[in-house]
Amino acid sequence: MQIYEELLQRGLIAQVTDEAEIRELVNNGKATFYIGFDPTADSLHVGHFMALCLMKRLQMAGNKPVVLIGGGTAMIGDPSGRTDMRKMMTRETIDHNVACFKKQMARFIDFDNAILVNNADWLLDLNYVDVLRDVGACFSVNKMLSAECYKQRMEKGLSFLEFNYMIMQSYDFYHLFKTYNCNMQFGGDDQWSNMLGGTELIRKKLGKDAYAMTITLLLNSEGKKMGKTASGAVWLDPEKTTPYEFYQYWRNVGDADVLKCIRMLTFLPVEEIDRMDSWQGEQLNRAKEILAFELTKLVHGEEEAAKAEASAKALFGAGSGADAPTTELSDDDLTDGAIDILTLLVKTELCASKSEARRNVQQGGVTVEGDKVTDFTKTYTKEELAGGLLVKRGKKSYRRAIFKA
Repeated sequence: MQIYEELLQRGLIAQVTDEAEIRELVNNGKATFYIGFDPTADSLHVGHFMALCLMKRLQMAGNKPVVLIGGGTAMIGDPSGRTDMRKMMTRETIDHNVACFKKQMARFIDFDNAILVNNADWLLDLNYVDVLRDVGACFSVNKMLSAECYKQRMEKGLSFLEFNYMIMQSYDFYHLFKTYNCNMQFGGDDQWSNMLGGTELIRKKLGKDAYAMTITLLLNSEGKKMGKTASGAVWLDPEKTTPYEFYQYWRNVGDADVLKCIRMLTFLPVEEIDRMDSWQGEQLNRAKEILAFELTKLVHGEEEAAKAEASAKALFGAGSGADAPTTELSDDDLTDGAIDILTLLVKTELCASKSEARRNVQQGGVTVEGDKVTDFTKTYTKEELAGGLLVKRGKKSYRRAIFKA
């Protein structure tokens, strides 16, 4: 199976500008393509995961990736899919985040056969009047205002700062086309309007064709973006989301989502995944273990994936849970040298609030060191916490709490 057909089989392709031409380019290794990543944090997260996997798949098929890190565009912020304006960042923060991104991307991209660029290198040196004359004349304000990426922001007020984001992203494609003969751009489906702006700018300025393809957004069966937990994003940095937590996130996906995630995110053969389509009941639990192991291996390596899998099975079987994610408590977290179960559940991020914690205790869903807790006034002393206590909410959420003097 050729790469374009495989992408279709995996349900990854959302929209394309010219299917016949794109199929010809990628199937024959003729695409020099780019995907952009704005460094708005010091780690990549699950939201970037599908784009990284797509880049890896296309590179394995002989195409050449251009990895664009948006050191320039991050200074404005992409309004796509947002109802509020992004937080403004300093140049120093952006530079730090860029360095973090490069390190993490090396697990997915072979940089011996890829181009790594930072759009700060050309965007920050542009002259405003020159851009207005040279590029601004190519954009219709009426057409821009009809773009999906601006609609949500229009309801609360779209700043002129954000209005320029489409022009900057389009300029990126134009610059990469001229400099590296980059003929394709890929991105999430919420980027469609921005990507079309780039193909139009190349056509108007250079009289040549460039192509765009969007990939399906990673949504669960309820239509919500995947990659978020009650405590925030699922990061690729092991210091922010441990390999065990990363494994558990995928181990806990819904029954309705697991096979779709295996198809879209793993590198298992399509034929093998097709055979899983009829799996039901306990087989879906096995599918979740396969998903969690394969993705943890991709991000953190096979050794860490094996450790996370072993730890999860030990915890599920009421083992020691020595490798479980840990919350360190100090005297500031205790009252008179002890902590009550409701506060403990909130501090370990197993519950978002004390009211939620109380409900879980009353419903019999909380255990500490294997013992069910039914009294929501139950407390634990610093001496008990010194050796670490394994706290569980339900069957799949675990945390070790330990007191550090």
